[in-house]
Amino acid sequence: MSRLKKLKKIRIHREGTHILAGSLLLLLLINASLYWGIDCKIPFYAAAIISIFIYLLMVNFFRCPIRFFGEDTEKIVVAPADGKIVVVEEVEENEYFHDRRLMISIFMSIVNVHANWYPVDGTVKRVCHHNGNFMKAWLPKASTENERSTIIIETPEGIEILTRQIAGAIARRIVTYAEPGEECYIDEHMGFIKFGSRVDVYLPLGTEVCVSVGQLTTGNQTVIAKLK
Repeated sequence: MSRLKKLKKIRIHREGTHILAGSLLLLLLINASLYWGIDCKIPFYAAAIISIFIYLLMVNFFRCPIRFFGEDTEKIVVAPADGKIVVVEEVEENEYFHDRRLMISIFMSIVNVHANWYPVDGTVKRVCHHNGNFMKAWLPKASTENERSTIIIETPEGIEILTRQIAGAIARRIVTYAEPGEECYIDEHMGFIKFGSRVDVYLPLGTEVCVSVGQLTTGNQTVIAKLK
């Protein structure tokens, strides 16, 4: 299958279609009950305004823009998510590598796109899901104690990259599309995290970092590092 045929060309993410349809039906029923059940229309107008605001917020959350990196991807690491860089530091990675790695963490607020993209081209070597806590995603312990999914990708040059999807205090479901043994590419969706979360990328020491703490990122567009 060609790379273009594998791309998921969707505007509203498939993880949100059932939620949006169910929410729309529920809000319509609530507003219809207020309109037809109460003579005073003030509660209906108030509920209608609140319902529109809530629904637009949900649509914004599940939006999924079509993006193409459009440049040479060799040894390039792109942001796997929209959000803000909250950590750029050398850490001990004890789940897979068991050595020192450079970690870049992106925090996604509730207003960000929550689709996740593959940060590099390569082959998926391993996918693991771990149950855990739901503490605030920007806390250091969240990387190892929260519910999370770990994806190991080997680039065409033989460099292994670890990407970790982490649930937050509000996020309660991590969806991971990666499957061991399949080829993956920048521009493809790696997964989705519902309602506030974080994505960590672990890179070899000596990797050139192209972002700084506090910088905003655009998933599949912002170059966060260049591999040696």
